[in-house]
Amino acid sequence: MGITYVEFEDEAGVLRRYRKHVNGRGLVATTAKVDKTAFVDPTAYVDPGAEVQRGAQIGPGAWVDRDAIVAERAVVGVNVHVGPRAVVGRNAVLGAYASIGAGARVQNGARVPREIVVADGDEYHASSEDLRRLGLAA
Repeated sequence: MGITYVEFEDEAGVLRRYRKHVNGRGLVATTAKVDKTAFVDPTAYVDPGAEVQRGAQIGPGAWVDRDAIVAERAVVGVNVHVGPRAVVGRNAVLGAYASIGAGARVQNGARVPREIVVADGDEYHASSEDLRRLGLAA
């Protein structure tokens, strides 16, 4: 089976090419880097310059915007938007319908509740409970 490409015109009128990811069949821009062990749901997409690292999960309807990073084993929930240049830390979990603003950061291990908006440039901190869950706090 060959590589399947889909093309979209972005808001600036530039034609962008996406391919279907091997694990999940979600759409990944040809200039994005998505590890082969990451899962990208068939209804999700990853924009140009973005990076999705080992073991991460991108859920149904989720959108990883330009130049964003989703670190190892992070979970991006249903219909979540990870904004441009945002960083989602290792083992972080983004609840359904959450929105991570442009340039925002979600710390390693943090659990962002459903429908929460992390504003542009803000940092969402892991709670002590989040860290205990990962065995990182006393």
